[in-house]
Amino acid sequence: MNESILDALAKAYGLKTGQIRIKRFGSGHIHKTYRVDVDANAFILQEFNDAVFTHPERISGNLEYLMGQFDPSDLPFVLPLPIPNKGGAFFTHLAEGLYRLFPFVSGVTQDAIVQKGHAKIASEAFARFIQIFLQADAGRMEDTIAHFHNLEIRYQQFDAALKNPRVQKDSETEKMVDFYLERKDLLEKYGQFRKQLPLRVTHNDTKINNLIFAENLDRVNALIDLDTIMAGFVFYDFGDLVRTVACTRDESSLEWDQIQVDMEKYEGLLEGFYSILGGKIQDEELDSLPFGGEMMTLIMGVRFLTDHLNGNIYYQVDYQEQNLHRAKNQAALLSALIEKREDISELEGKLRKALIR
Repeated sequence: MNESILDALAKAYGLKTGQIRIKRFGSGHIHKTYRVDVDANAFILQEFNDAVFTHPERISGNLEYLMGQFDPSDLPFVLPLPIPNKGGAFFTHLAEGLYRLFPFVSGVTQDAIVQKGHAKIASEAFARFIQIFLQADAGRMEDTIAHFHNLEIRYQQFDAALKNPRVQKDSETEKMVDFYLERKDLLEKYGQFRKQLPLRVTHNDTKINNLIFAENLDRVNALIDLDTIMAGFVFYDFGDLVRTVACTRDESSLEWDQIQVDMEKYEGLLEGFYSILGGKIQDEELDSLPFGGEMMTLIMGVRFLTDHLNGNIYYQVDYQEQNLHRAKNQAALLSALIEKREDISELEGKLRKALIR
């Protein structure tokens, strides 16, 4: 990092410039992230990407509202909020861009879960996040990314891309287009849940690497990446956990015939949400959880395929067909989830009877 930027940031946060050590940190694709060590203290510095998050003031506003809605001691892990600069702001504006400073939380991050027990621990953490803000007014939250999980809008974007594709639609693409058009039946169910269910404060990006685990993975030390906190439905957060944890392959895998639902991990995820939220949210919200796995897989597949048709303008790709292949990956997982509906329903009934009083 440029020394003049570092000097300006140190001055903004009252850090001793002569004592600072800085290095790149993590593997995130949205913001450039650094670890900053100042004597015995450690921080995380982010160079904020306002091309993706075009309304940083909404992030600040959401976090400022939530800070007054909970007691940090009520959570068994940390929500590492940005440290205000000397002017009291979460963001520091320099000519080169926007920056934020966070407290450093020790522990390990995981890109995949191996054991059912770890899936349950992860699920409990995200469920506790929802629980702690149940009394907050979700209507006060502003969208930091417009229509992020709005399946209806995502299908409208998909239809627009179909009318004016920027790539030649070969047989593989046509097959994926047909698959996702046939899955519009889920759009009707999504609309029903939107009318029926209350909005909650949700994380909206419940990937495993947004948790910092203790070294032995027996607990969560921190829940991070808070930029996507908005009003949403409980099934959003459960659904993205299913999509990223209960799948036998990750979303970049080309082993499409090996993509299945890991029912042990799925059970761990259900146990986590039921044990924390059972009896605290509406029965209809609990009923919606299995739909969340299908819906979040569908919406990601539609988004990947839309980006492929648009010429890969949103997601980073290593080769031209990668977004098409990601869409094919999600199609395989969605098909597997649909095939497992009966098994999931039986599991759901068993766990709700055992865990919810």
